[in-house]
Amino acid sequence: MNALEVSGIGFAYGARQALSDLAFELAPGRFGALLGPNGAGKSTLIALLTRLYDLQQGDIRIFGHSLRDEPRQALRQLGVVFQQSTLDLDLSVQQNLAYHASLHGMPRREAQARIDEELLRQDLAERRHDKVRTLNGGHRRRVEIARALLHQPRLLLLDEASAGLDPASRLALGRHVRNLCREQGLCVLWTTHLLDEIESSDDLLILHRGERVAWGKAGQLGDDLAISFARLTGDEALGRGHVREAIRPKRDDDKGNGETAAVRTTHPTRGVRP
Repeated sequence: MNALEVSGIGFAYGARQALSDLAFELAPGRFGALLGPNGAGKSTLIALLTRLYDLQQGDIRIFGHSLRDEPRQALRQLGVVFQQSTLDLDLSVQQNLAYHASLHGMPRREAQARIDEELLRQDLAERRHDKVRTLNGGHRRRVEIARALLHQPRLLLLDEASAGLDPASRLALGRHVRNLCREQGLCVLWTTHLLDEIESSDDLLILHRGERVAWGKAGQLGDDLAISFARLTGDEALGRGHVREAIRPKRDDDKGNGETAAVRTTHPTRGVRP
């Protein structure tokens, strides 16, 4: 069973089509990166996945549960870290997590056990009683991840989670989330517009003008992800500054896995490429 299945999704704001017949899937334990320039449809997809918007066309399944027909069962499997932080800066880490657990209706003893477990997993146990405003950006994101995992979802959605972080903190956060995938079997969908956050072994979905233009292993797009991204999304991506230099995707050269499946790509103006 896939962790996430998106099938034939279409969404329009009046006459403007934001997503067109979008389809992809993610398996349990996989790290999926969602990449695209501004206006590609990333925010619309996130709003549909979190049910901020109702589905207009197609369906989304989370561990087999239809978001259209079984929304409660589907959303129970989902944890979300939004781009804009929603932590209360004047509460402690413990208080923020306890409040969120109460919103989920978790009994106090169970909630405290889950808080203890997640703080250990996020390496934040010693910061439990610190006010959130005293934490750096990377640690605040870890608190948000801990909060999103309190109800033990199996799919974690991170929307531009590295926004505002310095390069070292971005690298540490990406490494930490990938460890959760490997060690806990968590499935992650990570949205970004930063090419250096993508590793060659990641499942990569590239959107452009509401359409899927590439889907598969990031490393199979070639050594130069920046050039591939510019080719797939057109010159406007270069003009907006999303591709400033040829940044190569991070490699897992020590772990050759022998996979040969090609990335499926579609040029915005030229149709399907083999």
